[in-house]
Amino acid sequence: MIQMVKVKGKRYALVEPAELKRLQRLAALHEALPPYPSADVKGNRPAVEFATVSIARTMIRQRKAAGLTQEELARRAGVRQETICRLESGKHSPTVRTVQRIERALARAAKRR
Repeated sequence: MIQMVKVKGKRYALVEPAELKRLQRLAALHEALPPYPSADVKGNRPAVEFATVSIARTMIRQRKAAGLTQEELARRAGVRQETICRLESGKHSPTVRTVQRIERALARAAKRR
C-alpha cells in the first residue's frame, strides 16, 4: 500500500525502505544500459545494431544479477575484461564462441546464488 502525503503543495509517495532500495537498483541498472538504436520514420531499427545492443543489455542484467564484476565474469568465461567491456557497450558484436563462454559462466554463477 502506498501512502501519499502533501508537503508545501507537492504530493509525495511514501514507500518502505526495502522498496526504495529495489527501485534504486532498477533505476541504476536502467541508466547503465546502452540505448537501442533509433527507429527510422517507419519505426524500423537496424537489425544488427539492435541485436548487438540486446545482447549487451542482457549480459549486463545477468552479470549484475549474478553479483559479478566485468573482471570476474571475464575470468570465469576465459576472456579478457576488455572483451566484456566492449560487448557491454553495445558497440561490438560477439562471436558465437564468446557468447557461449559468457553464457556458461553466467549460468554457473546464477546457480551458486
